[in-house]
Amino acid sequence: MKENQVKPFLKWAGGKSQILEEIRKKYPETIIRYCEPFVGGGAVLWDILEHYHPEAVLINDINPDLINAYRQIQKNYQEVAERLQEMQTVFHQADSAQRKELFQHYRGYFNAVRAGKMPYIPPEMASVFIFLNKTCFNGLFRVNSRGDFNVPMGDYKKPLICDKENLSQISRMLSGVEIRCGDYRKCLDFINSETFVYIDPPYRPLTNSAKFTSYSSQGFDDKEQIALARFIDTLKAKGAKITASNSDPKNSNSADNFFDDLYHAYQIERISAKRNINCNGNGRGAVRELLISN
Repeated sequence: MKENQVKPFLKWAGGKSQILEEIRKKYPETIIRYCEPFVGGGAVLWDILEHYHPEAVLINDINPDLINAYRQIQKNYQEVAERLQEMQTVFHQADSAQRKELFQHYRGYFNAVRAGKMPYIPPEMASVFIFLNKTCFNGLFRVNSRGDFNVPMGDYKKPLICDKENLSQISRMLSGVEIRCGDYRKCLDFINSETFVYIDPPYRPLTNSAKFTSYSSQGFDDKEQIALARFIDTLKAKGAKITASNSDPKNSNSADNFFDDLYHAYQIERISAKRNINCNGNGRGAVRELLISN
């Protein structure tokens, strides 16, 4: 399969671009319907849209800011691109102190709108969301207990904030895609025996300190992981083809069989992946992840 021309328009914790070759091995021969209940940065989505052209596609995520960005690129690409181009020009021309001031301004605006203190303008919020993603530390989306985005600015000389050509291609590819925002269970009505479902939930943390990567104030603990497994069982009973990703607990505890037990009725493959987002640079490196499929 040839390399993708389209790239994810966001950096995203746990993004799948670097393990896409392994995930591709789990695709069905033909994909008539496609569903991604935790769309995130969309690396698998773009791959499938570019190479398989399904008849019907549903994507979903619980993060409203992320979903707004998808919807605005789908419907208001020109406006979003123009705003991002302006932001990029100003940011690139600014010195380090001015950049920090710009970043804090947009982060403050973003949080004020999310808190209902300022009017919500969807194209503007999508642009600010992408700007923060491209300029913050490691592209991480993290919220505190109040729901405020609190990631500091990253150290980038000339970040590509507006990739207009890529955004244009993504906008065209999203035409006809159904985009929902909410709990993954709301995708159930779309999924049938002709559907391929890729499930990339918040990973089970390998250590307690890893929990800082949560991008939703609701969290996703072991009870949620078990509930997700039951949801996958329901999809399997419908005849859907399913592939799910998660962390491998055996990276940190060889005796931890949490997922091996939970998905004992499925095929579990351990693959190597590089941890791209870590608060400690020394903590980056190859780890095993799980691909769970039927």
